[in-house]
Amino acid sequence: MKITAAVTAVAGYVPDFRLTNADLAKMVSTNEDWIRTRTGIEERRILRDPGKATSDLVVPAVLNCCQKRGISPGEIDVLIVGTITPDMFFPSTANLVSDKVGASNAWSFDLAAACSGFLYGLTLGASLIESGRYRNVVVAGGDKMSTIVDYSDRSTCIIFGDGAGAVLLQRDEQGYGLQDSLLRSDGSGAPHVYLKGGGSFRPSTAETVANKEHFIYQDGQSVFKFAVRRMAEACAEILRRNGLTNDDIAWLVPHQANKRIIDATADQLGLDKSKVMLTIQKFGNTSSGTIPLCLWDWESRLKAGDLLLLTAFGGGFTWGASLLRWGHDGTAEHA
Repeated sequence: MKITAAVTAVAGYVPDFRLTNADLAKMVSTNEDWIRTRTGIEERRILRDPGKATSDLVVPAVLNCCQKRGISPGEIDVLIVGTITPDMFFPSTANLVSDKVGASNAWSFDLAAACSGFLYGLTLGASLIESGRYRNVVVAGGDKMSTIVDYSDRSTCIIFGDGAGAVLLQRDEQGYGLQDSLLRSDGSGAPHVYLKGGGSFRPSTAETVANKEHFIYQDGQSVFKFAVRRMAEACAEILRRNGLTNDDIAWLVPHQANKRIIDATADQLGLDKSKVMLTIQKFGNTSSGTIPLCLWDWESRLKAGDLLLLTAFGGGFTWGASLLRWGHDGTAEHA
């Protein structure tokens, strides 16, 4: 029997503070209806606690995964954290999370693929389970995007929020879990979405700070066109090579970048909107956190055997799609 990596637990965490469209309308030249119409977002969560970082978003999600599955953090073999807002350059955020949760037997690392970070990590984590060498692999995606957003820039500050999600992957021989993945990257897309300052190319100086080079830059129109085309292409290829049609898919789980991007992707696939998971209206774009947050938020509607089509697109560019057969009955667990 083929070994696959099944999602046996999923959890998420978002901060308590809600930054609403009305709040943003007082900060930049915009209004509630404009934000809602352009993005589909009504509010986003912000981690405002002093001294709290991305690791503090990921920790509750990891602990909750362990609690739901009935394992201790010490039983985690590998911890992967997708993030572009690490607590610091090193040690890795995953290393800090391991220490905070007590995953003392795990090796851990960060994965930087922007908004595709969780999708990349899921494929990598699944391969570790399939190798037969590891039993419990936790894949998390989390970002404190508020730390790299310029709240005087209307084009970006309305979009992003803070949050994290995580899944526990374990060995399965019943056909559940990750079935297929198609991942891609194209560095020529860097000029369209990037954070210029702080790395070895532009080390932090008074000049880089004054020039606002430590905030995210995004060319919205270019990103929109690339994101829709690439996500739709990746999803269509996954369906084709697995002999599936839209009717076989229970849910599309897209990166929550912008509702217009999500709608356009579903339209290109010919997928009914009733099959599309949405959390963007209440969490905004949490970068690598969006897909696991979707799975967590919608878990009560998932049934064992459901085929989920996950897709993401991130800055730089990174993108891809994954086919996941859900392995437990969330409807019963949340009854």
